[in-house]
Parts: sequence; C-alpha cells; structure tokens
Amino acid sequence: MAGVDPARLDDQQLMRELDTIHRTRHDTLLHGSNDALRAHNLRMAQLEGEYLRRHPRRPVARGRTREGARERDVALS
Repeated sequence: MAGVDPARLDDQQLMRELDTIHRTRHDTLLHGSNDALRAHNLRMAQLEGEYLRRHPRRPVARGRTREGARERDVALS
C-alpha cells in the first residue's frame, strides 16, 4: 500500500489527501500507466472509505439523489 493508512490520518490530513487525489484523478486516468491507475483507484477507495466511515450521516444534497434528479428532470420538461 502506498501512503499512510487512512485510519491513522487526522481529519485535516484526510481531507488534504482526498483533495490531492481528486485533483490528480483526471491526469492519472488520461496519462498514467495501468499500474498507476490501479494504484490511484486503490488509494482513492481507501481514502473515500475512511471518510465515509467517519461521516456515515454526512449531509447529502437532494439534487444528488435519484429522487432529486428525477424531480429536476420533471421540472425541466
């Protein structure tokens, strides 16, 4: 595994790691080797999993749910 175990990061470090990995995602997808993309996928899943573990009841924007998206589609029709 590359990097520190996400469970050992404090909240600020975890958010910084998440920011970095999301910022580098597009370039890794377009220009990284298959191994680099696999490593990126694994690390992103680890970091996001830790965030979700810490914040199981995080606020979810209504427009980001299926029901909210359906309501938006109906309103646009």
